[in-house]
Amino acid sequence: MSYKPRLQEQYSSDIVPALMKQFSYKSVMQVPRLVKISLNQGIGAALTDKKLIDYGIEEMTAISGQKAVPTVSKKDISNFKLRKGNAVGVRVTLRGDKMYEFLERLVAVALPRVRDFRGINDKGFDGRGNYSFGITEQIIFPEIDIDKVNKINGMDITFVTTANTDQEALALLKEFGLPFKNQKKA
Repeated sequence: MSYKPRLQEQYSSDIVPALMKQFSYKSVMQVPRLVKISLNQGIGAALTDKKLIDYGIEEMTAISGQKAVPTVSKKDISNFKLRKGNAVGVRVTLRGDKMYEFLERLVAVALPRVRDFRGINDKGFDGRGNYSFGITEQIIFPEIDIDKVNKINGMDITFVTTANTDQEALALLKEFGLPFKNQKKA
């Protein structure tokens, strides 16, 4: 028997039937699914200290369980003393088993460790079923040793789904356990 992450099994056994009932889909193939999770960390101070990119790659690799790659600038911007080709951030794209494992760690371990956490905002949808939100500190992940952190950096997390509307994507992500803020209806 091959290994399957818990959330992947939960998707096929619980989430698909719940969404089919909620949106009255005719086929299982119409049910939206999670395609990938993209993690992005901009490190602006890396222009003066090149070692910050290496630290960012180490931390992002530890958080995601997959090798991170540096992002480079596409053009020169003189006001920021930025040259084309300079490393300015770190990114990782997770798919498959690693994506589900990261999502489970994010929901069960990392988000509850955020100070004064009241849920994530549901305003981060792009109109096409994708959702993005930011985290202000990378130290909420248990993989990061707080004593070895040089600089507190935030990161952006983007969920790419096959949903056609934001309502379908919101329902999918709620079923996966993402803790959205309760919105009061006027």
